[in-house]
Amino acid sequence: MFLSCKNDVKNNTSEILNSETISEEKTTVTSLTRDAIIDAVTNDTLIYPEEVHFKNIRQVTFGGDNAEAYWSFDDKQLVFQSNFKEWGVNCDQMFLMNVEETFKDTQPPMISTGMGRTTCAYFLPDNKHYVYGSTHLADRECPEVPLRKNGNYVWPVYDSFDIFVSDLEGNITDQLTTEPGYDAEATVSPKGDKIVFTSTRSGDLELYTMNIDGSDVKQITNELGYDGGAFFSPDGTKLIFRSSRPKTEAEIKKYKDLLADGLVEPTDMELYICNADGSNLKQLTNLGNANWSPFFHPSGEKILFSSNFEAERGFPFNLYIIDVDGKNLKRVTHGETFDAFPVFSNDGKHLAFSSNRNNGGGRDTNLFIAEWQD
Repeated sequence: MFLSCKNDVKNNTSEILNSETISEEKTTVTSLTRDAIIDAVTNDTLIYPEEVHFKNIRQVTFGGDNAEAYWSFDDKQLVFQSNFKEWGVNCDQMFLMNVEETFKDTQPPMISTGMGRTTCAYFLPDNKHYVYGSTHLADRECPEVPLRKNGNYVWPVYDSFDIFVSDLEGNITDQLTTEPGYDAEATVSPKGDKIVFTSTRSGDLELYTMNIDGSDVKQITNELGYDGGAFFSPDGTKLIFRSSRPKTEAEIKKYKDLLADGLVEPTDMELYICNADGSNLKQLTNLGNANWSPFFHPSGEKILFSSNFEAERGFPFNLYIIDVDGKNLKRVTHGETFDAFPVFSNDGKHLAFSSNRNNGGGRDTNLFIAEWQD
């Protein structure tokens, strides 16, 4: 997700950026007003001077909310989700692009069904199929998107989400989950053998792994709270994910009450790392506010992620990098609104991410691809 898959942060970017205070707690994400955003991005640019890790950056999309662009195993294509109305959709659907393409005056092919709402697509090793979450079996129409509960910003957790396999022409070839409740946020190990996903099948939002054919499902986390947005390390031995884990009696009650209504409040999240079987679980960050959308650096020794921990009023979100032992935290991007969903190509040479930069002060969240330099 505009927090997302992942979940739905990016889908609600425009609403957040135009809203009033969305929480009364100190970790609240409070949006900027429309005028403040316009002032902040008057000097739109593709690369800010401090962004030393980026070069040869390219803007891919030019309208709507576009996010979670994931590379094929051969790095020749990407699949991403968009709600750009000019492409004929009313909520997130999946689109396919070749790595060199941009879409300022053209439209990429839609490769989801066009029904329901979709999320979190990820290529399978054959480069001819991908997995994604969709609500289309429950309803052909887009589900409603609640943004507030008791004045606070929330994400919906639709129990109609299941995980499907599709070819690149949009034909569903398999359904990997059939359990009641939410099944989504699927990503594939670089080894090509496992899928990690988030599910409510236990009554809580936990991480699970399965084989790429849907067999051998194993629960990975088991502590109360929203565990999601997980990715494998380059060698497939570890998982990085973001979690919102309530501690006090009041926090626990609030979390359970929201989850009973199919909602979570994502304003207080930290990053956790563990082995791929769930063992050796460790909290990686303790920064406060929302730390999410993590992805392993190609070395496997660092994590790139999005956070607003330095923000006084909830924005901006910027990208940061940190060692897997929690040391050497450094800021990577220097925007004034939103940078998130960083994903390295498999060869480690390029980074795809989503940003509000260069949108003229509007609401659009677009995809960018930059050449990465350490």
